[in-house]
Amino acid sequence: MTEVIPCMCGHSEDLCRNVAFTPRAGLPPFGWLAGSCCNFSWHISVLQLPCQCVSQEMLLEIARGQASPCSLTFGQYACAQTAWLQDLQDDFLISLYSCLTPKPASAMDPEYSVLFFSKYDAKKLVAALTMFSQRFFHVALSLEWNMVFMNGVWEKMLQVPDIDSPPILSQWVHEGLQPFLVEPKVFACLHAKNVLCETFQMIVAALNGIYSDLPVEEQRNLYAGIKYYLIQDGSNQKCYSAAVPGLNSTAWFENYLGSFLEHATVGDLQLFGDELTLQKFVRDPVNIQMISNLTLLRETAVYYTLLLTSGPGFSLSSLPDRFVCYLSPSAVSNLSRDDALSLAQRISENCPLNLKHRGITRERAPSSLTTEELQVASSLVRKFEHFPPAVLRALGQAAVGLSISDIENSISDKDLEASIPALGEVRGWNAEQSSAIINKLLSSGYQIRDGQSLAKLGSLVAGLNSSTLRSLPPEVILEAIKLPEFVQQMVTLPSVLKMTFVEKISSSVGHPADLVKYIPDALASYIPKSLLVFGEEKPNIQDLSSKMWTREQAAMFFSDVIKTEPDFSRLSQSVLQGFTCAAANEMEAERFQELAKVMKKKNVKLGEDQLSCLVKMVTLHGIPQDLDNYPKDLLLFLSPSDYAATGSCRQYFANVGKANLDVLQRESSQRKQLLLEALACLKIPGTQVNEENAEILGHLVCDLGGEYIRSSGGNLLKQLSQCKSFLPDQEEAIRSVVSSGNTTFGPPVVWSAFTLNELSGLIPVFDHSILQKIPKNALTLWLKNYAHNSPLSREQLATIVEELLPTRHKRADGCPPDKQITEMVLNDDLMPVYYTPEELHTCLKNVSLENHLSQTLTYPFSVEQLGVLKRNLDETYPDGYPESLLPKLGPLIFFVTPEDVSKWKIISADTLAVLLKDQPPDDQASAVIKRYVGLGNALNATALNAIGTRYVCLLNATELNMIDSNSLKLASLNPSACPQLTQNILYAKAKQAFSDQKYLPAYYDLVEPYLGGAPGVDLRALSKGNVNMNVSTFAKLRGDSLLSLTPSEVQGLLGINLRDLQKWQNKSPIQEWIQKQKQSELDKLHVGLTGGTQEGYMNIVMPKFQSPSSASLGAMATTLHLLPALLISFLMMSVLS
Repeated sequence: MTEVIPCMCGHSEDLCRNVAFTPRAGLPPFGWLAGSCCNFSWHISVLQLPCQCVSQEMLLEIARGQASPCSLTFGQYACAQTAWLQDLQDDFLISLYSCLTPKPASAMDPEYSVLFFSKYDAKKLVAALTMFSQRFFHVALSLEWNMVFMNGVWEKMLQVPDIDSPPILSQWVHEGLQPFLVEPKVFACLHAKNVLCETFQMIVAALNGIYSDLPVEEQRNLYAGIKYYLIQDGSNQKCYSAAVPGLNSTAWFENYLGSFLEHATVGDLQLFGDELTLQKFVRDPVNIQMISNLTLLRETAVYYTLLLTSGPGFSLSSLPDRFVCYLSPSAVSNLSRDDALSLAQRISENCPLNLKHRGITRERAPSSLTTEELQVASSLVRKFEHFPPAVLRALGQAAVGLSISDIENSISDKDLEASIPALGEVRGWNAEQSSAIINKLLSSGYQIRDGQSLAKLGSLVAGLNSSTLRSLPPEVILEAIKLPEFVQQMVTLPSVLKMTFVEKISSSVGHPADLVKYIPDALASYIPKSLLVFGEEKPNIQDLSSKMWTREQAAMFFSDVIKTEPDFSRLSQSVLQGFTCAAANEMEAERFQELAKVMKKKNVKLGEDQLSCLVKMVTLHGIPQDLDNYPKDLLLFLSPSDYAATGSCRQYFANVGKANLDVLQRESSQRKQLLLEALACLKIPGTQVNEENAEILGHLVCDLGGEYIRSSGGNLLKQLSQCKSFLPDQEEAIRSVVSSGNTTFGPPVVWSAFTLNELSGLIPVFDHSILQKIPKNALTLWLKNYAHNSPLSREQLATIVEELLPTRHKRADGCPPDKQITEMVLNDDLMPVYYTPEELHTCLKNVSLENHLSQTLTYPFSVEQLGVLKRNLDETYPDGYPESLLPKLGPLIFFVTPEDVSKWKIISADTLAVLLKDQPPDDQASAVIKRYVGLGNALNATALNAIGTRYVCLLNATELNMIDSNSLKLASLNPSACPQLTQNILYAKAKQAFSDQKYLPAYYDLVEPYLGGAPGVDLRALSKGNVNMNVSTFAKLRGDSLLSLTPSEVQGLLGINLRDLQKWQNKSPIQEWIQKQKQSELDKLHVGLTGGTQEGYMNIVMPKFQSPSSASLGAMATTLHLLPALLISFLMMSVLS
């Protein structure tokens, strides 16, 4: 008998080939014999394997539940007699798997698996596998034991009669093998088995039957396995040959990919076949029918459409409707006017407003359209010289291709007004287009008399300026927002217009409940929080829960809501995020626990202070034994020992890894301690972390030091790509790992656009040495199809653009003919890639940027290229930029000088808001603010919100005193980091602004950001109001005010947060406050504070709040010099008395 060599799937493909095998009689004609990673010799006898004795009684006890399945080894089960195994229950495989997985598989376990499953009755095995599949349907199996089980199950499946018939094979794949097949490495075994294409086609068909039931991650894993099978033989036309019957079907996508084609990239398609072969595939009617029902990655859909339309003799009229949304400009360049209108109508009908493309975001400013969509629209529009209403109506969505010149010169005033209903339905207007249309419309006499005439503008409403909107009567706006079609347009409005709409609506609606009821969803988050204080008015829970609020807004009415609503499950996630300690502190324990558990179910995201309070409330009477029923983020404030009654430390850290770790500061002791405890719990030896432990650590991977990243190779990249920031040693380690090429992604020289998309979170870490190795076409394709969906900023994207530009810039004598800047170029977000800075400067001559500036400046231009754009504007407007240009400057604000700003007319708070939106450096921001104020403009609510917390500290006392308290009431500022004088002035104004709400629960939340300027008398008043101040806020109070408080007053202020004082007692100014108190008074707080004055002693406290002047230093020196004499006199008086 031929010796059988055991092999384990998945360690390497070399192990997937047996040294020898014995063919079986009666094997179905699948050709699955040419060696494999799962050992397939059917003639296995007990003599071949080291069998381990087992009795029938032992198996019966296990089958009856009288003994643990873990009491026998896998070898003992494999060596049991066939008849005995039939007594096992259908759920036995689940128990067996749970017993085996904690231990590593042995070299013989794959053989034991073949022997064990060979003894199972086929029907019984299908029933057992069905239960196993149901249990592990969405649970990742251990890779090692997945392969072991697959060894035996696959072999047993081959012995089933008629297994080559699709229904029977489908049953096995669908009901039994699905949990095993989601591991891509299993398909390496199928490839090594030499599984025939016909058989593989049936496997894909079976998997396709359950595709829609699978989570996206499992769909991707299965696709990765399918792709592996199809490309690993070195041919790029696997399972296709025009000359071989059975392999000559051009319905290849349907046969071998099915719905899994949704996960294919352009690079993948090019691996599956050369261009000529792919053109045959894409034109196959079966494939076209299938793809018409799929949602492809956008880049894939565009490429598929390009293949369809680029062949000779192809007529666009025969293009299926689904593909008109993915046309390239070249496909429409030679159309007649009639054909252009016909195609435009098809685009409008088949590419709806809410169309979602996978792989690219649809929410990007200023246009929600892709470069191809804009260029196709522009190409269609260029077929016409004039645009009467009939043409504009027929163009439909393609009218977005109108240039500013078209709008101003090729449409008469009368035709424009007649076309408003059609133009108002077009999506994707940029700021210049919508403004040009509105300005022309209003200047020709169009009047907005009522809500209907305002709503009629549709998507063009974004072109209104805020002053026009403010001039409208409130009733016009109130009427318009009752019309659903108008409300839909609110979503894409600029922030300035949204705030203006809120201002108009709130000015005519007197009660918070009415304001909440009438305000459109898209505007709700712009309501000043002070207008959401209900007071004696009862809130409408349904109205509140139907809107999206910020956390600060929701805090205003949280107390009112939980008093009103008996069923917390009716509250939305948005309302629940307003959780306040003061409101929770007034609840009964049972009601509070109910609230906390609902917050878990609704996945409510809370801040650090909220969670700190929540954990104190939850654990007030001890640690609950059902911690998994509370918000996951609470675990960040607990320890594995606290979780012991709920689960193991491994479960604890698996949950912590999924929690929002960013609620704790990056370098905080809490985060460091969590990581240390996690490493200890997982028993990670040294600094090497495997993939399984990396999965458990989750977000904690972001805190691993550089030595862990280096030692772990590519195991951590998936988690690291989700991190928001890195320390220098982490960045260096990531670069080292990536450069080595020893990761699943391979070296940078082989990366594709899809690879870059998977690693997009790490791209900011890559330096020139890495970026220069990535194929330029991969970088370009990534910028084109994925960049807008990445977390990278415009500035970070610009670093990639720099890599794509020539390193040596030639002096440009003139603009090259092929680089003329046309309308199509200005609509292309890859424009920065096409021009060196010198070329850009030369080619911009005689080009008006103003009409395209807001859109163009969203493109990832390099710093040098942005400098060229600024230079172009300076040359065009030597006497200063016109006011209409200022809101469009975007990132160019970083290049302006105080001299530039001194020429500007900033006469609108809206313009101020737009100029500060990109958060320029303090110097530029200060110049802009001073120019605005210097021109006599008021610091109203719009201006204050524009200045915001970031720049409020730049205001001097004169400017601060100009602020009206009513304006402050409608603004959102936090001056706690400002100079003390700024805080003092703003607190006084805030106190006055919110004085009418002083006795309401929301008063503290309104005034809290300004408390750094509060005098002691006001803090003492707050200490009687159950405010539960955070210690972080307490530590920022004005120094003299804080020192004036007694321990009992501090207890009143901090409430449930009092115990946190102990952690801060060695930090200023709390340390100074403690030293000033009697220790006996501190002891009454029962929070472990030490360092107070003992009875009979006197502490001399030197406040650290301000640096004393030279004059006060002199006085202090004199006092200290006299101190010994004074003390001696005091002691002598005491003795004599």
